[in-house]
Amino acid sequence: MKKLSYLALGLSILSLTACNNANETASTDTAAADGSTELTAPSRPECIAPAKPGGGFDLTCKLAQAGLRDTGVLTDPMRVTYMPGGVGAVAYNKIVANDRDNGDAIVAFSTGSILNLSQGKFGKFTEKDVKWLAGVGTDYGAIAVNAESPIKDLAGLVEKLKSDPKSVSFGAGGSVGGQDWMQTAILAKAVGVNPSDMTYVAMEGGGEAITAVMGNHITVVSAGIAEIMPQATAGKLRVLAVFSDERLGGSMADVPTAKEQGYDVTWPVVRGYYMGPDVSAGAYNWWKDAFDKMLADPKFAEIREQQELLPFSMTGEELEAYVYKRTGELRELSAEYGLVGAEAPAK
Repeated sequence: MKKLSYLALGLSILSLTACNNANETASTDTAAADGSTELTAPSRPECIAPAKPGGGFDLTCKLAQAGLRDTGVLTDPMRVTYMPGGVGAVAYNKIVANDRDNGDAIVAFSTGSILNLSQGKFGKFTEKDVKWLAGVGTDYGAIAVNAESPIKDLAGLVEKLKSDPKSVSFGAGGSVGGQDWMQTAILAKAVGVNPSDMTYVAMEGGGEAITAVMGNHITVVSAGIAEIMPQATAGKLRVLAVFSDERLGGSMADVPTAKEQGYDVTWPVVRGYYMGPDVSAGAYNWWKDAFDKMLADPKFAEIREQQELLPFSMTGEELEAYVYKRTGELRELSAEYGLVGAEAPAK
């Protein structure tokens, strides 16, 4: 069986640095622990979710909101704002073109954002046009149907897909070439179906796609397992497969992997945040130190687990290197599926 796992997830542990006065949220500057710079705390902390409420970006922002609050790193409330459009393109363009030095705002991203950047879907901007801040968790792609669907398992879906690809409508947050499309395309290819023969319905965010499958407007929803599990736990969705190497724990322990069902498909989804390219060193370092402290706190591990996410901890330059490497890998994968050229865009 040909291996179709393109994204082996390289987890690493960041060496944490101490910071001074991280709990303060006034707009005044405070000295960093090593004295090398000053930390500028946000006056109106904000997390931008670049989609409608209810999907993975919303989950990512609320993870930071709860994590920073409950670990005591941020005492002032952090608001979550929604900026849908282009599955992240509108938010990316706003930060890079019009709000470059906003030290109050962090923007949620996922592996899907990196995939879109690799395909040039954010216009003239590339992965090198923002400051990558922190990666705080990972989940995996998954596919699910309405709990009342006649499709009972992955084998049933594959049988239907092979007999009549057009009869199975996949819905997801994002267009053709996006990460939710990509994981279904990899599955289709694994079972001998041309991905271009599938019926795919693009939506603005995973929340909208989940609502559509619960309303029987589409056959299958493709999303992250963390997005799907609340409705699966409520008995409204049936998860056919999670695209992880091994079964996950907790409430996901009963969800079968695609691999154990005979289809070697994996798709890890990293979740994190970036900031504008001209944010001051003081503001960026305050946020970096805040996330370092939050990630080291056992309370955050509990919050992350409650959101059905798995550990992933990277900040600063380490995350930047990871994003640059992953973008190159996804550009090659996209070229394999005829979505882009394999070469990196000129910069």
